Amino acid sequence: MEHPADVSVREQLFHDRVRETIICILLFVCLYIVSYLVITHYKRTAEFTLDDSEDATVNKIALWLCTFTLSVSVGAVLLLPLSLLSNEILLSFPSSYYVRWLNGSLIHELWNLVFLFSNLSLVILLPFAYFFTESEGFSGSKKGLLARLYETAVVLFILTLLVLGMVWVASALLDDNLARQSLYDLWEYYLPYLYSCISLLGVLLLLLCTPLGLSSMFSVTGSLLVKPRLLEDLDETLSCADFEEAYLSRKLNSGTSCWTNVNAELMKSQLLNIHARRITMEMRKRASPWQRNLGYPLAMLLLLALTVVCVLIVCYHVVELLFDETAMPRGMVDPHLGAASFSMFGSFGSAVQVVLILYLMISSVVGFYSSPLFIGLRPHAQDTTLTQIIGNCVCLLVLSSALPVFSRTLGITRFDLLGDFGRYNWLGNFHIVLLYNILFAGLTSACLINTLTWTVQRDLIIAFGLHKLPLAVARTTIPLLLANGHSKIQ
Repeated sequence: MEHPADVSVREQLFHDRVRETIICILLFVCLYIVSYLVITHYKRTAEFTLDDSEDATVNKIALWLCTFTLSVSVGAVLLLPLSLLSNEILLSFPSSYYVRWLNGSLIHELWNLVFLFSNLSLVILLPFAYFFTESEGFSGSKKGLLARLYETAVVLFILTLLVLGMVWVASALLDDNLARQSLYDLWEYYLPYLYSCISLLGVLLLLLCTPLGLSSMFSVTGSLLVKPRLLEDLDETLSCADFEEAYLSRKLNSGTSCWTNVNAELMKSQLLNIHARRITMEMRKRASPWQRNLGYPLAMLLLLALTVVCVLIVCYHVVELLFDETAMPRGMVDPHLGAASFSMFGSFGSAVQVVLILYLMISSVVGFYSSPLFIGLRPHAQDTTLTQIIGNCVCLLVLSSALPVFSRTLGITRFDLLGDFGRYNWLGNFHIVLLYNILFAGLTSACLINTLTWTVQRDLIIAFGLHKLPLAVARTTIPLLLANGHSKIQ
């Protein structure tokens, strides 16, 4: 007969497991709904309203897989912020009944699920979605969904064998013992090595995209805000837009027979774009003086402060790496939430870490789509093909799943990696981690200095009315104007 204490312990474990499962499902459902709304905003509607019901069904299945992947990507971005905020909540309310469900077991489960689903999406779901949309069935077989599914499964299996073979050869070249062990134990040695290679690729991509994105955030934010009148002449720009709109309207309404249908459609598209731009400029012109003269400088100062803080933290982390072994990124088994703050500045420091992590992720996405290599993947509202959506989901998943490793490697947070995120082989290499921090600090500083100097010069060129002159002449004229005290050249 079982002891009552054993029964109560088992019941408690069962209830804890059920509660964690329900919380994970609810969180994933919320992320899935948000991801679905985002993808439907960008997808091309014509691909899902086809006369061929088979193609429409295939596209819908691929869309569901992309939505699942995007929700996993958002979950990967929120891993560190949720962990840091959960720790501070437990520190602030240690004995509260309403936060007992927030514990280390739940956070650890979220990390494991995100790791599992991110690799499942990257290795199986997204390749399956792409091959499924491109498949037509093998030659001679009966057409239909089953034939396309069979072809997709065969191609995906061959691709999996090819990738696994390439990774095994790479591991054999680097470490012969690891290659032999991976043949006997696929899960313990082979897959962690594959995950380590994928994470290293994502972290290297973040190293290239984030500094570029940090410098591009100034121009992106400036295009969304209303600049002071010294930096932006809305009256002249609005007059040019009115003239262009009137000219195109007169051409379309003239009924001239020399315009072909293609030219007419092109002119209508240009007219709509100019009209939308004119409406936007009119709204910007009606902005209040507070919004015009205070919002833009505050936003620029905030971006500058966040970028400078990131660089300073990385520089401090470089010094830590040289003198303190605990500064190296590593994995931990139990996060011990509610025991102590992960920042020397307490709750304020943790809040700053959360803001910096989210800021780095946004900057990396901006830098990714600003890069000449990936600018073709940039999605457009209601005009993004399904293939482009799949490509965007792959890239966003690689970036987001590497964000926890990226943040911990740079020392943005002292929250160590949980679950399989801490099993990457290269995390224990001191030289790789140190070189990574130095490169990030150097690239970010160089991009920031170049962007700030050129942004100031560009705004002064517009303010002095020199934008019609050649660029080299305008940039050499500005110091002379500032020295002579001139305000503007007519």
